[in-house]
Amino acid sequence: MMFRATARHPALILDDVRGAQKMLSGVARVTALEGSRHLSELVGAPVHLKCENLQRTGSFKLRGAYVRISGLSPVERAAGVVAASAGNHAQGVALASSLLGVRSTVFMPVGAPLPKVAATQEYGAEVRLHGQVVDETLAAAQEHAERTGAVFIHPFDHPDIIAGQGTVGLEILEQCPEVRTIVVGLGGGGLAAGIAVAVKALRPDIRIVGVQAEGAAAYPPSLAAGHPVSLDNPVTMADGIKVGRPGDVPFAVIEELVDEVRTVTENELSSALLLCLERAKLVVEPAGASPVAALLSDPEAFRGPVVAVLSGGNVDPLLMQRVLRHGMSAAGRYLSLRLRLTDRPGALATLLAALTVADANVLDIGHVRTDPRLGLTEVEVDLHLETKGPRHCEEVEAALRAEGYRVIG
Repeated sequence: MMFRATARHPALILDDVRGAQKMLSGVARVTALEGSRHLSELVGAPVHLKCENLQRTGSFKLRGAYVRISGLSPVERAAGVVAASAGNHAQGVALASSLLGVRSTVFMPVGAPLPKVAATQEYGAEVRLHGQVVDETLAAAQEHAERTGAVFIHPFDHPDIIAGQGTVGLEILEQCPEVRTIVVGLGGGGLAAGIAVAVKALRPDIRIVGVQAEGAAAYPPSLAAGHPVSLDNPVTMADGIKVGRPGDVPFAVIEELVDEVRTVTENELSSALLLCLERAKLVVEPAGASPVAALLSDPEAFRGPVVAVLSGGNVDPLLMQRVLRHGMSAAGRYLSLRLRLTDRPGALATLLAALTVADANVLDIGHVRTDPRLGLTEVEVDLHLETKGPRHCEEVEAALRAEGYRVIG
């Protein structure tokens, strides 16, 4: 099976993906397929996690980058390659270039996380920091390509990139031949398009579902319009799928072969990342957790067995800290309260004793005496508590009210 070919969109077929798989032998890992008991119980059918977060460089991007650079002519290789990325594509291009003996230059935003910058340099690329947003970085990389003759390696809008990413689909069929639904994160579309080309050629009955972050969902309006549509200001913590416009080449594939595109909220992404860490013991970035977020948001919508593709694990530690806090809050594991007390010696100690009895862990506490809203003998206390879940939150509030405390927010 192939999608409709035009002069602008050369056809991709199963043989392209199989050729990419041979090319990647000994280069890309065949990543593990891990079962998830928790998700399986939720969905009511077996759910497996395809762990591309454990791929070399921490994401699937190495696959496409290596295939693309391998296809360059000797003259093109001699000119070197250039890419623009905030993280995963940068590292994939850097390692692929090093393995193939090609000089690489990678442009990254000025605010790119230092661990990602350092990793890209360690994989062998020359890193240049330019621009505050990826669009500015992309423009700088393209200008560099025009000025120097270096080959620009697009993160998703090229048939070779898509063929390389499609090898994930072949591995899924080999590891889980009984699969009925594949759920994959969707940004520019390279990974979802590649999986669709491979899987639909061999098993057209398998349902493929793409997942976008709600604040960066360019595919729903694009599919409705019949052509790629640009978003003015995509916003999401999931930078791996934060793409303002679908790629022309992957869009043609996805329009024909992907069965459904769903969106997930930031809260659902946070909860999914937390679940991967706590239940599966897997470090996954927000974009990589998007398929799990889709399963959590509507578990009855997926026919099993299901394979959810964890596309990457390159999450900045500071972002991880914020996302985990957000995820715990979304899961009802944090409780913020404001109480008004009588300002007398021992009042705060008595409150803390009541929280101890309620088995709530105090993370932070604020003590305000000087607000003009307060009476002469009043004090406000802001509490940030760690709890065991939504029911425990209710129990803590009820226990405080039973002790006579006035909860005002």
